[in-house]
Amino acid sequence: MGRPTIDRRKPTPLEELLAALPTPILAIDGEGVIREINGAVESILNLSRTAIVGMTIFDAVGHTLDSLPTETMVTAFDQEIVLPGGRQQADLLVAPWPERPGWRVVTLHLHPAAGPIARRSGRDGGSRTAAGAAAMLAHEIKNPLSGIRGAAQLLETSVDADARPLTRLIRDEVDRVAALIDRMENFTDTRPLECEPQNIHAILEHARAVAVQGLPTTIQIREVYDPSLPAVLGHRDSLVQVLINLIKNAAEALGPLGGTITLTTAYRHGIRMLTDHGYGRRALPIEVCVIDDGPGPPHDIAEHLFDPFVTSKPTGRGLGLALVQKLIVDLGGMVEYAREGRPEQTVFRLMLPVAERKR
Repeated sequence: MGRPTIDRRKPTPLEELLAALPTPILAIDGEGVIREINGAVESILNLSRTAIVGMTIFDAVGHTLDSLPTETMVTAFDQEIVLPGGRQQADLLVAPWPERPGWRVVTLHLHPAAGPIARRSGRDGGSRTAAGAAAMLAHEIKNPLSGIRGAAQLLETSVDADARPLTRLIRDEVDRVAALIDRMENFTDTRPLECEPQNIHAILEHARAVAVQGLPTTIQIREVYDPSLPAVLGHRDSLVQVLINLIKNAAEALGPLGGTITLTTAYRHGIRMLTDHGYGRRALPIEVCVIDDGPGPPHDIAEHLFDPFVTSKPTGRGLGLALVQKLIVDLGGMVEYAREGRPEQTVFRLMLPVAERKR
């Protein structure tokens, strides 16, 4: 009886657990050299495991750990570390590794205002809530709206001239609510998108040309692109819609005084997302950012920006970013919000897969 076949490409449950943990974890030897990490470390450093393992902890995050004990577990609160977005505050939990004398295990707990916020990689939470709300409202509200609008039109032909502005008001309000329902119905579309190789820079140029229509002259748009990027695997119309939403959102955030919106593209090694079945990780190396130098959203809603009906705009509906999140998830990618840099800027970052080259 032969030996059972082992699928060596499938990670062990322990490896799956380590990869799935959202908390960055590093194993450091007695010399302060990083010997092992999990996927969350790759994400916050924008580097691959190969590049990180072998670095010193100081080179990686700007902290030596020298002031912390080596023989006992300790939590160091409010420590300053250095990430690609700049200096940030974090709590460090450091514990000895008994099986490896001198080694320590370090976990990084970024403060809520630091690092990427609201990274989304699935259809849970806000997306399901929005889909359920859209389906219910479309069924219960949209159909009767056509009857209300028709009744208002009939009334307009029989009422006095003084009353006709009221019938027109009814029709205008019905049209406004119907348009809102149309936007919400986007969340109920569960058909798979037909993704094909796309030139992300051509899509950005088209979205920019559409979004700038009507923008005040006080808003400038600059482009910082990596022309060597390979084709992205995506759905053109969905990517155009996402980028238009983000550019217009940035313009509204800048307000009447204006400012600068920066569109960037880059190739980021080491950004991966667990697949649905947890047997592997999908690489998402294509980075597209929409950056503005506005004040950013209020702190109390920053962690809920991608939830439906959450907005800081007086006339906003809170559906634009929720739709962005849904479309990017449908494309197999991720979207995140962060405040980065000195001075701080608002960054909406898209991470997308590369199209496979035809052989």
